[in-house]
Parts: sequence; C-alpha cells; structure tokens
Amino acid sequence: MEQNKSGSWTFLTNHSHVLLCLLRNPSVRIRDIAREVNITERAVQRIIADLDEAGYIERIRDGRNNTYKVFTDLHLRHTIEKHRKISDLVTMVFGETQY
Repeated sequence: MEQNKSGSWTFLTNHSHVLLCLLRNPSVRIRDIAREVNITERAVQRIIADLDEAGYIERIRDGRNNTYKVFTDLHLRHTIEKHRKISDLVTMVFGETQY
C-alpha cells in the first residue's frame, strides 16, 4: 500500500479493502489479505466475520480452505452512501468488471 505524505489514513475502510480483496480473488488466503491491506491476520478474520454476519459474503468451505462469495447487489451501510450498492464501489475501484 502506498502511503500518502499526510499520514497513513485512506478514504476507504479496512472492511471495504478486505471485501475488494475477496471479490478480486475468492480463494485468497487471510495471510495474503492481511499483507495487502496492511493489517493483522486477526483483524482480517474479524472483518470477514463481520461481513459474513451482515450477509455481505458467504464463506464456502473447500477442504482446508475457504472460498468467498461476495453479494454485490447489497447496499452500503452508512447513511451517506446507503443509496449505493457494493457493485458501485467495485466499479469505482476496479472500473467496469465482471464481478
């Protein structure tokens, strides 16, 4: 992650970063998400549990690994952006895609 000169904060939350990682690679390892988002593996586990509990993702057990399905037709949670869907966030970050 590239640090900006005014500090280490970003406009998107760690939850959105983890969600985008899961969408880009549904079988990504927690270790790899942690490295990319620049947070601990435990923090990734908590975020995945939050997303799962809220219904934004489905965790599918695949042997010893997990695969994740992201529900892009659901709305964002905050009152400022709740009129937008996950798919709008994805389009903003990745452009027009097949996600």
